[in-house]
Amino acid sequence: MRKKKNRDIEKSYPIPEFISKLRRLADALEKGDRFSIQIAGERIYVPAGAHLNIEHEREGGKEEIEFQIKWIKK
Repeated sequence: MRKKKNRDIEKSYPIPEFISKLRRLADALEKGDRFSIQIAGERIYVPAGAHLNIEHEREGGKEEIEFQIKWIKK
């Protein structure tokens, strides 16, 4: 299997598409299923046991909330 390159991107979506992705994620979490999502042309597969957290950052006049999903590829 070919090793994938490091990647750090941020992708914006229209509100209806963002909502759809969140709904699919919530449905997968409720069922204990893995979740797949395509971001900037790459399909990502998130395992059912991934670690979930919410991060809040504040700096200057800006605030940010990140819903994070982390896992280690096996």
